[in-house]
Amino acid sequence: MKRTLSILALALTLTTLRGQDIHFSQVDANPMLLNPAYAGFYDGTGRFGVIYRNQWASVSVPYQTFALTGEMALWRNNTHRKGVSIGLSLFSDHAGTLQYGTTSGHLSLAYFTALSRHGNNFISMGLDGGFAQSGFDPSRAEMEDPTELIATPSTYYPLLGAGVAWYWQPSGDFHTKIGFSIRNINQPNISYLGLDNTYLLRRYSLFARGEYRHWQTWSLLPVVMFQTQGDYRELVYGADVKWYLVENGHHQISLRAGLAHRHGDALIANLLMEYDAFLFNFCYDANISGLAVASNTIGAFEIGIVYRMSKGNKKTKALKCQPY
Repeated sequence: MKRTLSILALALTLTTLRGQDIHFSQVDANPMLLNPAYAGFYDGTGRFGVIYRNQWASVSVPYQTFALTGEMALWRNNTHRKGVSIGLSLFSDHAGTLQYGTTSGHLSLAYFTALSRHGNNFISMGLDGGFAQSGFDPSRAEMEDPTELIATPSTYYPLLGAGVAWYWQPSGDFHTKIGFSIRNINQPNISYLGLDNTYLLRRYSLFARGEYRHWQTWSLLPVVMFQTQGDYRELVYGADVKWYLVENGHHQISLRAGLAHRHGDALIANLLMEYDAFLFNFCYDANISGLAVASNTIGAFEIGIVYRMSKGNKKTKALKCQPY
């Protein structure tokens, strides 16, 4: 009695390994992807984004990851020093001949408040809940017996997350934001066979970004992010340079370019253009891990667009309307 070895190996793998989350190299072009506390954590009325990632196309059928986000202010006080926002994010990640992947949706709720009367020190707290489906397409499998069926090609599970973020602007030359989040707090079971020892591990993320603008037309933006999920560790560090081309009451135009290092894995080149309410971002990973020989150093590329809504009333602004 023979079974297709590839299907058996896939089934065993999916029921014994611990799951990991979708991730992007665009560290904070769309900040709600990092932390639910960033939902609406800027001085605007809404923000909408889309991002696409294609990874390891030279090695096999590539990972293709897609995310769609939207966030809206539910309430702001008159000085914009307190507020409540809601956010929605949708993810799709698929790869391989069997198109194994995950589709998920998350709803986030965040509250921010000023920590000082000067309006230069804020904290935000956020929660999110969602639902995910993981699986593969059995019709793409080459079975020895075409009548043989795979009983459980997919699984469904809930997701819970939380985060906190801090924003500080001690002077006109410098501001920074730091965030910490926990995903998969409930560690859901993701087994295809109903086993109780296969679950999605909690993911812990710590992130910091600053901007130093001592110069009139350009600034320096260092960044660091650390994530851990089970045995997996990710450390990203680098810096961007931002060039302010136009700044007035009618137009905001800037260019930003940077280089970061995902420790032991990839060099990340990033280019971002801000044109009024739009942000256009392109990111490329050059693989330097042990897979570099097979991939010819080709890792992944990402393309993202973010649109920001704002009332434009500068007299009431407290939080800096940041593109990142």
